[in-house]
Amino acid sequence: MLIAWTTVGTSSDADRLAADVVAAGLAACVQIDGPVISHFQWEGKHERVEEFRLCFKFLPDQFDALRQRVLSGHPYDTPEWLVVRAEDVGEKYLSWAEATVHSPPL
Repeated sequence: MLIAWTTVGTSSDADRLAADVVAAGLAACVQIDGPVISHFQWEGKHERVEEFRLCFKFLPDQFDALRQRVLSGHPYDTPEWLVVRAEDVGEKYLSWAEATVHSPPL
């Protein structure tokens, strides 16, 4: 199982992205946290913004389609997209995830 994160500026954008990828069978679950405070440098200036963080749980077969769907529907010009492999996943949770997501079309 893989876990990916991104952030968006509004709860409605977070809900839209989460609902879209789950409905498309590209993630078993998407959790939304926030608002969170992000500090970063952008175009030479220090920024402090409130954002909503999405945590996607998905299978390796969905990686390319999920990334494309999230990034193409993302409201930011330079979206955060971080992906890690889960070290350990409960057997029942993994079985549920495998039954929930769809294989990408050939």
